[in-house]
Amino acid sequence: MMGQLPAQQNALFYEFCLEKHIPDEHLLRQIDQFLDFDQTRVHLDPFYSHTGRPSIDPELMIRMLLIGYCYGIRSERRICEEIRYNLAYRWFCRLGLEDEIPDHSTFSKNRHGRFREADLLRLVFDTVVQRCNDEGLIKGEGFATDASYIKADASRQRMVDGPVDWKPAPTQSRAVREYLDALDTDPSATRTQKKVSTTDPMAQWAGDKGPGQFYYSTNYLIDIEHNVIMDVEPTPAYRIAEVTSTQTMIDRVEENLGIKPKRLIADTAYGSAAMLDWVVEQKQIEPHIPVLDKSQGKPGMYGRSDFSWDNAADCYHCPAGKLLRSRSRHFKNPRSPVTKANTIIYRSSQHDCKTCELKSRCCPNTSHRKIARSIYESSRDVARDICETPEYLQSRKDRKKVEVLFAHLKRVMNFDRLRLRGITGAHDEFLLAATVQNLKKLAQQRFKPPDYRIGAPVLC
Repeated sequence: MMGQLPAQQNALFYEFCLEKHIPDEHLLRQIDQFLDFDQTRVHLDPFYSHTGRPSIDPELMIRMLLIGYCYGIRSERRICEEIRYNLAYRWFCRLGLEDEIPDHSTFSKNRHGRFREADLLRLVFDTVVQRCNDEGLIKGEGFATDASYIKADASRQRMVDGPVDWKPAPTQSRAVREYLDALDTDPSATRTQKKVSTTDPMAQWAGDKGPGQFYYSTNYLIDIEHNVIMDVEPTPAYRIAEVTSTQTMIDRVEENLGIKPKRLIADTAYGSAAMLDWVVEQKQIEPHIPVLDKSQGKPGMYGRSDFSWDNAADCYHCPAGKLLRSRSRHFKNPRSPVTKANTIIYRSSQHDCKTCELKSRCCPNTSHRKIARSIYESSRDVARDICETPEYLQSRKDRKKVEVLFAHLKRVMNFDRLRLRGITGAHDEFLLAATVQNLKKLAQQRFKPPDYRIGAPVLC
């Protein structure tokens, strides 16, 4: 029989409790168990006036932003609308059924104002990482690092050929002003750019991911035990900045948590000589990183690996048994053999090469053979030896765990383009996204359903 809605009048009064309508398996209930904002209020206290009307609770705004990144809601205006209608969102924000929702313009004022000045989002991220450590999700044995391109909020129509002669103007955007302020302090701001965005000059033009676009890079440093993001750093999308950010993140994790990994896992982009020397000599970390080596010969030709190094004699031995030395003459005024590229050039004798039967496979187009040896070659040798071990094969598999987090970031969290401009905007968005990913990991691994037998106050 077909049912029909009752025609009688609805009840005038209801007894309604939000707490009873949010199931235990709901994501927001699970991550709420691991949030702690006690340090937030103490940290922000100097940035608020002690007189005047009370402001909107900063915890409320952070919770609203976390909802947006949890469910891929990129618009702040839409976040406010969704919280107005969604009971779970209201419960997570500690709002009752009749409480007012803050206006979306409040986010912009606080994001670009006191939140950024106090570096609040970094504090929230560090608090969640500390909670992951307290819950035993961080082993600290192996870290992996990588970078991924995220589109900047910069149109191709606002692009000019570099370099640009910037002149002060009263109508310059916030991103342009930040870029001009960083010219004297940030090396990435003074890099040479072929294409420059007039709306976000810090963004890097790149075309290797498809049609040319302006990008930023989000750099992750993760613990491979449970894929916890230990640190995140924004950079323009070019290799030198990405490699440098890894050093920054490792130092920061060691300072904040006192954790230094035994091994660092990365791809060939991080295998430069200077980077490997920093990992091996300065940090005493095993580099599970392929060496960035462009000295290998063509098929049928002798490459650098065919020359043996004699450390005691400071020379190379070629396949024919001849010597390659760094100096063949003495100068009245001593000269450093180190080049601007931090290498030492070892050359063979023209007389030896002229009569050598192997010259056609060694240096057919030059009078002699030369090899550029890095001053950090000992650290490169350490990395080469590690690449031959069975442990390195496992590290190659562990390296893919960073890419899994990037795939989750872009496909599940709908984070493939920035909404804020400038390096500080990228900093804020990357921190929030990484915070949500760590909270989801905590909820997946350590969530415990609440015990309703305890007489705790609930929000009704």
